[in-house]
Amino acid sequence: MSRPGEHRVVHTLRTQAPARRLYELVARVEDWPAVFEPTVHVQVLERGPGTERFRIWARVGGRVKTWTSRRTLDPDTLRVTFRQELTQPPIASMGGSWEFRGDGDGTEVVLTHDFAAVDEAALPGLREALDANSGKELAALVALAERRQPPEELVFTFEDTLRVPSGDDAYAFIERSDLWQERLPHVRKVTLTEEAAGTGPAETRDMTVQDMTMETVTTDGGTHTTRSIRLCVPARSIVYKQLVPPALLSGHCGAWTFGEDTVTARHTVAIDPARVEEVLGKGATVADARTHLREVLGANSRATLRHAAAAAGPAS
Repeated sequence: MSRPGEHRVVHTLRTQAPARRLYELVARVEDWPAVFEPTVHVQVLERGPGTERFRIWARVGGRVKTWTSRRTLDPDTLRVTFRQELTQPPIASMGGSWEFRGDGDGTEVVLTHDFAAVDEAALPGLREALDANSGKELAALVALAERRQPPEELVFTFEDTLRVPSGDDAYAFIERSDLWQERLPHVRKVTLTEEAAGTGPAETRDMTVQDMTMETVTTDGGTHTTRSIRLCVPARSIVYKQLVPPALLSGHCGAWTFGEDTVTARHTVAIDPARVEEVLGKGATVADARTHLREVLGANSRATLRHAAAAAGPAS
């Protein structure tokens, strides 16, 4: 039930996918940036039996917003409830639920939001943003759950850790992607805009939000253009979400994390099985796609780190 002053919006979608598979996809919040188009990054803060608390960064109306939410997960009733603890204007409060109602003809997914605005004049814009993002999330959820392959075969994470002379210098190299066309041989052009996050918890208030469009040269001499949102926390981490993933993928996100003399490059990808043979050739399988992505994306990250290490010079 909505609280006094709150408004309710309900979005639904029917699917042939089983209810439990849908519930489990929503429950795995760490995979959301690779599955849900609006989600840029999720940081789990607390996790206990049936509850969790996390911070999320997502694109809302073309801008990156952040908030903190607490969720309750009930695998018996296949229901997830959530409420934002730390909101951003124009939202005064926000909560809701995911429900998965299975029957003999499939599953009805019900996504409910209860919300209040700081200013009633902001309500039309809030409803528009909720309609847009909820529609994208439901469509992506159903598309993944209806695949013939289990979701865990299509969505997976891998990482590489390399030693570098200086983690701080490696951060500076990777953060200044506007210079990559001069520093990395496979990069032809980079267009970068950035702004300070300015809001959110104290530990991320010095974060910058970058919008990066990059044109790279492929091994066959062609070019490939990608666009990413990057969240940069000085000397600690750079997380990113590709807004337009390569043809083999329906989603791709990742992170660079920096230690004193190490850097870890992590990728989370969601394979689009309908494109596997188109990209890799007739007879190629999802297993082939997993191997290909592990090799190609891992090699790109390692090459970038080698150039970063070379630019920093030998360890003292």
